[in-house]
Amino acid sequence: MPYRAPADEYQFLFDHVVGLDKVTATDRFEEATADVASAILEEAAKMSNEVLAPLNRAGDLHPAKLENGVVRTSPGFGDGYKAIAEGGWIGMAASPEYGGMGLPYSLQNAVNEMMGGACLSLQLNPLMTQGQIEALEHHASDAIKDLYLPKLISGEWCGTMNLTEPQAGSDVGALKSKAEDNGDGTYAITGQKIYISWGDNDFSENVCHLVLARLPDAVPGTKGISLFMVPKLIPDENGVPGVANSLKVVSLEHKLGLHGSPTAVMQYDGATGWMIGKPNGGMAAMFTMMNNARVGVGGQGIAVAEAAYQHALAYATDRKQGRAAQGDTILGHADVRRMLAQMKADVFAARAIAASCAAAIDMQTATGGAEWTARAALLTPIAKAFGTDVGIEVSQQGIQVHGGMGFVEETGAAQFLRDVRVTAIYEGTNGIQAMDLVARKMMDGGEAAYALIDEIEAYAEECKGTMPDLAGPVFTAAETLRETTEWLVEQELNDRFAGAVPYLRLFARVLGGYYHLCAANAAGADSARARLAQVYVQRILPEHGGLADHVRQGAQDLYALTDEDLAA
Repeated sequence: MPYRAPADEYQFLFDHVVGLDKVTATDRFEEATADVASAILEEAAKMSNEVLAPLNRAGDLHPAKLENGVVRTSPGFGDGYKAIAEGGWIGMAASPEYGGMGLPYSLQNAVNEMMGGACLSLQLNPLMTQGQIEALEHHASDAIKDLYLPKLISGEWCGTMNLTEPQAGSDVGALKSKAEDNGDGTYAITGQKIYISWGDNDFSENVCHLVLARLPDAVPGTKGISLFMVPKLIPDENGVPGVANSLKVVSLEHKLGLHGSPTAVMQYDGATGWMIGKPNGGMAAMFTMMNNARVGVGGQGIAVAEAAYQHALAYATDRKQGRAAQGDTILGHADVRRMLAQMKADVFAARAIAASCAAAIDMQTATGGAEWTARAALLTPIAKAFGTDVGIEVSQQGIQVHGGMGFVEETGAAQFLRDVRVTAIYEGTNGIQAMDLVARKMMDGGEAAYALIDEIEAYAEECKGTMPDLAGPVFTAAETLRETTEWLVEQELNDRFAGAVPYLRLFARVLGGYYHLCAANAAGADSARARLAQVYVQRILPEHGGLADHVRQGAQDLYALTDEDLAA
């Protein structure tokens, strides 16, 4: 079965679960009417289905290559990128002042997921550019904005993010790349960066690298890092790419998946760069790009989960094996049906969490309200980690639905798992997302978390009369989340970290139950959405109790286990 972009799912989420109407009711986004949103979803789905989806297998079988210093991309990727750029999909949420559409991030998030489900390797390219656009909008000088933003928004130029070095992965403060003042407003950037997604390509006029580096007199650690724009080709005052900069792609990584996306080792040898933001303020500027990318990467996980689910469902609908309790294919076997039902239920939960996070970001942008800022910050690590976890789990289950054929590359089932696996690692590992949730996002004493829990419990209370089988368990799970949060905020930091991953999972599980309840209530008791919600609430939500117990263990037992015990 060919990939079908989930435009209808997003329409339902916007209308009945997330409430896009509150976003479009603001002055900032009043032009993003329901008709506009519907048309965007329809057109993005059409492009994803017809143009991008056919490229997915080609990217896996014919990886990007480095030939004589030039990156050669997978067959058809140039045409696919052209369709994305010419359709205006890169600059959807960017400022109209520089050629963007100024649309809500909610719509950009939906379109990104549809493109990612069609061809994740290619979709990663505009995702990086979108993050760079946001970083420049917030932190660059007017001159840099005027020169770079129109080209990035149009897709004529692509953007990347250069953080990681061989000795500086998650510990970004350990980076050694240096920046020396040239005395003319530019800096000479020297150093090596690794794991640079889409470090180069053969279809855009220019590639613009945002590079973290250290000034000669900078203090150690993250407080001594600055951010620089370092283009592949140095543009003249009219924005025409000219002389080649002193940088090169040293090699491309041979990866488990995402073969169509060139992941580069980049070498900078006194390359000309322009500072973005203030000296030693690089991390603040880069975090603008990283936060954008984290929500986007969560969407990538959901995108692959959707594609893997569709692939598995199509196989189960056709495959005949054994005597099923219903019908004559494996779709009638109880265990296969269990896997598919749980896959579908988790995809909905993860998508609703990401969509709610995007809506909170839009409300923060439109109103500047502290409550929306706190809501967006709280949901970002949950959206990233849970979305990518679901991508991995659903893809793995998709292989299982295929049985032995899932282990055979020709069926394509394994590609989903190989492609999505990295999403739990890049843009901050999921463990780091969880640590961020229990530490930085709980610096308010849990206030933002309690506000969301209050909302869940109030809604569940309203629904107890009409949907008691769903509302009751959701309310109970929310109470468990509240009690666990109360315990968590009283603990030492390392005890929080020891339970951070199960706590994030607990929060996501409860949110999933809440959004399934919203969907069921909107669609009615005798609806497909109510029946799917029943699967989630009865079969998946009960995990919350065990997760809460895990959180409360603290760190003592982990450190009681000695290094020698682990090696024995």
